[in-house]
Amino acid sequence: MTGEVAVLGAGMHPWGKWGRGFVEYGTKAARAALADAGLEWSAIQSVVGANTVRCGYPGQVAGATFAKALGWQGARVTSVYAACASGARAIDTARAQILSGMADTVLVVGSDAAPKGFFAPAGGERPDDPDWLRFRVLGATNPAYFALWARRRMALYGDTAEDFARVKVKNAAAGAANRYARYRSPVTAEEVAASPVVADPLRLLDICATSDGAAALVLGSVETARRLGMARPVRIRAVSSVSPTHPRTALDLPDIATDSAPPGSPVPDPFRPSIARAAYEEAGLGPEDLSLAEVYDLSTALELEWYEDLGLCAPGEGAKLLREGATAPGGRIPVNPSGGLASFGEAVPAQAIAQVCELTWQLRGQAGERQVPGARAGITVNQGLFGHGSSVVAVR
Repeated sequence: MTGEVAVLGAGMHPWGKWGRGFVEYGTKAARAALADAGLEWSAIQSVVGANTVRCGYPGQVAGATFAKALGWQGARVTSVYAACASGARAIDTARAQILSGMADTVLVVGSDAAPKGFFAPAGGERPDDPDWLRFRVLGATNPAYFALWARRRMALYGDTAEDFARVKVKNAAAGAANRYARYRSPVTAEEVAASPVVADPLRLLDICATSDGAAALVLGSVETARRLGMARPVRIRAVSSVSPTHPRTALDLPDIATDSAPPGSPVPDPFRPSIARAAYEEAGLGPEDLSLAEVYDLSTALELEWYEDLGLCAPGEGAKLLREGATAPGGRIPVNPSGGLASFGEAVPAQAIAQVCELTWQLRGQAGERQVPGARAGITVNQGLFGHGSSVVAVR
């Protein structure tokens, strides 16, 4: 285990399509996190921003952008980008600064103002960019990849469209109780089945939307938390940031071919399971120790994949775990009690931070109707383009 850092404060701006700028969303989330920590902005020694590539130059220097918006006060600023894993990379950077003694209090912020519809590549001609190529060569939007994984599960494990719909029904029920969620209405399996097909077998309600939203954390040393009167703070015990190993035998965003540059002997170690395994090893915990999990449900089928990758069940048994009610509220291991991306939509640099906000509130016993009774340990997991894995373990 490395050292632990404490979550001093957590804050969010509600997800939606608000038509305003990402700086406004992020600043509101940051101020909410500061208020939760009981700290003035002047007490923050470092700001780590998770970048967005959709909001011009300010989005690509997010740390400085939010420091300026809150009022320059001399804090260290850092900006990081790792696609959908950007928020977790920002948390990891803040943790490293605290554990190294560079800072005692660090503000982590992620915010996005997403366009309507599918994410698309940036403009221009870039034939050496795999993300540009997959649109130009295949015409493959993100849901096309989600659908390939869904078809793979159907072929290998016998999953059905009804299984995928059950994921949406579960997450929509949780999201209905979350004031930060964009979609706050329960959904039935019949409504999922009646929604339009986007990429067979996935329908509109099987796929997450793109959203505006922001999340922020104030992190500090455990000693700082105690000085602030927090006798039992939520603590981040592990952050996993692994990358794939050769060979990658299943296509994933944004690739259009498997890798072909082995560094040595092949390592038969699938990428996604390795993300959680590294987090478990660092935290000194296993899946049997978890109270809840927040996973990156870009689609309903991918949530089932994460059950298996987290070790909550054996490969191929994700749908069975869902049908048994184990991942629902009140089940053995509730997954996405926040409502997940199904209820929020995707605000890329904010979502991994939002996952840790949810763990924080659950572990503090502050999640209201969504509360997992007796929560003591939780894990988050997501995956960014170009081989960015991320997972956070928090305990109390």
